[in-house]
This record gives sequence, structure tokens and C-alpha cells, in this order.
Amino acid sequence: MDIVRELSFTEVFPLLMFPAMFVGVLSGFPVAFVLAAVGLLFGLVGHFWLDAFVLSDFGFVSAKIFGVMSNVTLISVPLFIFMGMVLERSGIAEDLLQASEQMLRKTQGGVLYGLVLVGTLLAASTGIVGATVITMSLLSLPPLLERKYDSALAAGTICASGTLGQIIPPSIVLILLADMMNLAVADLFAGAIVPGLLLVLSYLAYIKIRISLNPKLAPSWDENQQRESLHISLKSIASAMLPPLCLMVVVLGSILFGIASPTESAGCGAFGAIVIAVMRRRFSKEKLREALRATTSLTSMVFTLLIGAQVFSVVFRGMYGDDVLVETLATWQDKPSMMLWMVMLFFFILGCFLDFLEICFIFVPILTPILVLHGGYSPLWLAILIAINLQTSFLTPPFGFSLFYLRGVAPPEVSTADIYKGAIPFVVMQILVLITVYLFPGLILWFPNAIWGK
Repeated sequence: MDIVRELSFTEVFPLLMFPAMFVGVLSGFPVAFVLAAVGLLFGLVGHFWLDAFVLSDFGFVSAKIFGVMSNVTLISVPLFIFMGMVLERSGIAEDLLQASEQMLRKTQGGVLYGLVLVGTLLAASTGIVGATVITMSLLSLPPLLERKYDSALAAGTICASGTLGQIIPPSIVLILLADMMNLAVADLFAGAIVPGLLLVLSYLAYIKIRISLNPKLAPSWDENQQRESLHISLKSIASAMLPPLCLMVVVLGSILFGIASPTESAGCGAFGAIVIAVMRRRFSKEKLREALRATTSLTSMVFTLLIGAQVFSVVFRGMYGDDVLVETLATWQDKPSMMLWMVMLFFFILGCFLDFLEICFIFVPILTPILVLHGGYSPLWLAILIAINLQTSFLTPPFGFSLFYLRGVAPPEVSTADIYKGAIPFVVMQILVLITVYLFPGLILWFPNAIWGK
């Protein structure tokens, strides 16, 4: 490992933008405006006091903003968000949970298995983590507690299942990672399928082991709870699960097999979501307005953050902050694994305090090129590792965002300690899967290679 030379204050100055950003965010100001303000302030100080920044570089901001607005890949983001909002308001989560209960009612702990499967389907059809955790909590947690299920195991299952929307396509996280890392969305979707399924299987295996060791954690249904006829159950299961499954196959299949671009598939998915909602007779003008408002609000937040991030990155790169990072991390290029895990640990810590949007827009474009160039890692493999890593941080006590979502709607008898206790084993499962795909890159790269023969 090379010896790191001593850096001058002018070289260190752009790195101070990161703690300044954290101070602004923790002060409660909107993140998008914090990013822009930090960039503007450091740019002015760098020009007038340090002679380290050229004011004319601010002219690049407008070009970058225009590039964001004309980015074909990013157009799919509001369409996928709208698709998820429409499905969420059409009662798809409630129908899927009821269907999974009927399908697995004779299985010990069947409701918990059903939660994982429903979380998988909701992730593949909506990709909205917060809404999934809240909806599953409101619909499932009270009945589970009434049936004397262990509160910690139930809370952990809901939190973990709700975060699957971060990794299972069509995840908004994957779309933004693809754009920030100059990857094809189809490649990233294909690469995420096997790791996503590994996570699902690891959750199911953990639940099975816990229940086998202690059946009292998930009591069986009594006979009065199993009186539905098989015919009615099959009909309700089919009507609940087939529409989102068909939508998932159409949207993902058209992307993976090159039939349509991500934006075209997102448009078809949005239209399909409206059709499903109308067929369920649970859609109205008011729900359409709610879906449009929520989509507009979330899309505005995403693109406002992206614009603020452009100001931040222009100033950071204008003062050669990225070169300083490259030089620092390049001293570890003879130990690429150490360099990779240092960056992964950094992303994990960031995920405990920042939303994935800020991480994708600010840190991913700066740090991942260093790992690709000096570590020799595949960008596709690296992107999936980052996605799993962020998903793990969003589930980790005490700062995991999914834990906050659940805490906000959980009944009083579910304590914060129960939520943390229930989440920790699933965090361990996440880490094991992360290590597995690190040790066996083929788990990520196999499916894209099988489809396109790359």
C-alpha cells in the first residue's frame, strides 16, 4: 500500500462539503435545498478566498439539469411510481394478504410465510417500500397479535418483507442506480432477480427454523378459522394473485427480453394498473386524484433532489474533490477487497441517516467509478451489492427507515424493543446474502448472461 501524502487545505476543502451537508440535513432543512446551498456556498468561498473554483463552472448546472429533464431512463420513474400508487389504492395489498392466509391457513406459521410472499409480489408490482410496510402493518399486525403470534417475529417479518421493494424489480432504487452508474436498466433488473429470490428464501428459511424450534411463536389456526370452502378459497386466491402476477410478467418480461424500453414498459404498467383497479371496482375519481397527487409529490421530490445534487457535484468536481478521493482510495488498489468493503461500510452508515435518493445522487457517482477503475469490479455486480447493502441499512436498528414506518402504525402492545429484536435476525440474513453474492459473483451475472449471452 502506498503512503498517503499530506493534503493541503485547498485539497481538503471540497471534502468538507459532506459534513456541511450532514449538518444541514440534520437541522431539518429540505435535503434538495441543502445540497444546492452547500454547493453554492462552497463554490463562492472556493472562488473568492481560496482561488480553487471558477464561477463560470456554475454554467454547467443548467446543462446538467437539462440533461436530467431529457433523460429517457428517468422518465420511467414517475410512471412506475404512478403504477405503484394506483395498485396500492386499489386494495391489492389487502387482497393478497387475505389470499395468502387462505392458501397457507393449514400451515404452521402460514401467515408469516404469506407476508414474505406478499411482500415479494408487492415489491414486484409497486416497488414502494414505505407504503408496503405501512399497509402490511395496518392489515396484518393486529390479526397476528390476536392469534397470539410472537410480536417480535411478526414485526421483523413485516419490516423485512416491506424492504424487498428496494431490490426486486421494478425497483426505483435500481432504476436510479442504473442511471447514476451508466448501466442499462434491463441489465440491473436481470442481475437483481437471483439475489432478490435468495433474500426471499433466506427469510422463509429463518421463519421455518424459528417456528420449528418454538411452535408457540406462531400458533396454528383452530377449526373454526378453517371453514371456508376450497372452491371459494381457490377463486379468491386466483382473483387476488393473478392480476399483479400478470402485470409483473408483462412489465419485467418486456424489459428483460428487449421487447420494450423501461419507459415504454412503465407506461404499459401504469395503464395495466388502472385496468386492474377498475376491474376490482375499487377505483374512483377521488382515488385517481390521490394517486396523481402522490405521484406528483414523490416525483417532484426525486427531481428536485437531483437538481440540488447537480449543483453540489459541479462544485465538488470543480474543486477536484473527486481527484482527492481517487488518490486516497487508490492507495488501497493492491487490496481491492479492503477498498470495496470500506466503501460498502460507508454506504451502510449513510443508509442509516439518509434516504437512498441522496445516496444515489451524491455518493454513488463519486465513489463507484473509483471502485470500477482501481478495483477492477464489474459495475453491474457492484450496483447490486450497493442495492442489497442499502436495503440492509434501511432494516438495521435503531435507525432503519422501515422500523420507523412500522413504529408509527404499530399497536401499543408492540414495543420498540420488539421491533428491534424482530429485525435483527433478518439483518443477519441480509448480511449473509450480501456476503454470498460477493463471494459468488455469478449469482448476479448469470441471469443477464443467460438472457443476452454477454
